[in-house]
Amino acid sequence: MIARLVQEHQLSERRACRLVGLSRDSYRHPPVPSVQTQALKDKIVEIAHVRRRFGYRRVHDLLRGEYPGVNHKRTYRLYSAANLAVRKRKKVKRPAMERTPLNIAQRINEVWSLNEHWFQTLHQARTEIANWQRDYNEVRPHSSIGRTPPARFAEQRRRHAGDAARHLTPTEIH
Repeated sequence: MIARLVQEHQLSERRACRLVGLSRDSYRHPPVPSVQTQALKDKIVEIAHVRRRFGYRRVHDLLRGEYPGVNHKRTYRLYSAANLAVRKRKKVKRPAMERTPLNIAQRINEVWSLNEHWFQTLHQARTEIANWQRDYNEVRPHSSIGRTPPARFAEQRRRHAGDAARHLTPTEIH
């Protein structure tokens, strides 16, 4: 805006800055993101592309381990600056025609299917299901248990129960 005022209206830089309400030093030296901020922004974009249905809060939950000092407001600012947003799903209108049934397997274990995925072999199905289960239990944060993965939540509960048991006296145990 300042450059436009200077060029189009022949105002001095000092006067244009005063009209816009920005210091001349801020105009001449715009902020440059630090290396850590750029790395954080790159990681946010990477997570958002892999997990398209995650908003900034869940992206922030995944970042907590690697970037413990980053709060959710900074994550939101960088998430928004990268033009990331979870798109609202539109309801798909199905055509009024009759559905055709799937081909029926001719032999046992011929076709395996789950979570809109088709598997060619039992080994492939087991591998994909194990990967999904690992992600669901060890990586993906769940809001109902404090925005942590279930495995970490269970470990915290076991540790807490173990600490409580150590502090009991013999008369409290019976």
